[in-house]
Amino acid sequence: MAKERTQARREQLAQLRAAQKRKERRTAMLMWGAGAFVIVLLVGLVGFYVIQDRAKSSLDGVATFAYKGSQHTPIKVNYKESPPVGGEHNPSWQQCGVYDQPINSENGVHSMEHGSVWITYRPDLAKADVDKLKALVTSDYLLLSPYPGLKAPVVVSSWNHQLALTGASDPRLASYITKYKQNPSTTPEYGATCTGEGSTDQVAADNPLPTTTPSAAPSTSGTPAPSAEPSTSGSPAPSAEPTVTPSS
Repeated sequence: MAKERTQARREQLAQLRAAQKRKERRTAMLMWGAGAFVIVLLVGLVGFYVIQDRAKSSLDGVATFAYKGSQHTPIKVNYKESPPVGGEHNPSWQQCGVYDQPINSENGVHSMEHGSVWITYRPDLAKADVDKLKALVTSDYLLLSPYPGLKAPVVVSSWNHQLALTGASDPRLASYITKYKQNPSTTPEYGATCTGEGSTDQVAADNPLPTTTPSAAPSTSGTPAPSAEPSTSGSPAPSAEPTVTPSS
């Protein structure tokens, strides 16, 4: 009888140990499973936020154009884009910096030809947003001015490139400046200055550009100006036709 009781206790202990091991394995599996789930969740969240952040600062929406540089004109230009991104422009470039009034586009385009980034904003943009934009213009080759009739709250432009922004806090603005300011592959006159002799710091209201090329001043000397009328003398007027000499 004693042997049977001892054997029974041994079997009971073995069953208890087996049950305890099964419980420990289940607990370990649950812990490992929970840990793996947490890791996968964290990786997914980090990846989601990285993708979201990249999407917010992506420059995929930048519009590109194909204007050639070095085309100067003293008169106003009827630009196709607003603000313009290239084409004919004034011989004087706009000194880079902050302007509280609109500037001549013709001067701004010349600055972009030198590698500047021109930040424009709607005149009714909130002062707090304008202050944010002004805080960005802390280095050379940056130009800031209001622009009436803008298609978006803020538009940033450089030579042959442009991006419409949702406002002063749009993260794409900083990305655009980093990529396009003084970019040697997109700047027609890379290395040219944005200040100094040859530039202007006048706003459009103080520097109106003519709409047509000024004509030459009339002569004030006593000699009359040449007449465009045909000659009435006995000598025939020169002919535009080629002269044919008969053969002998």
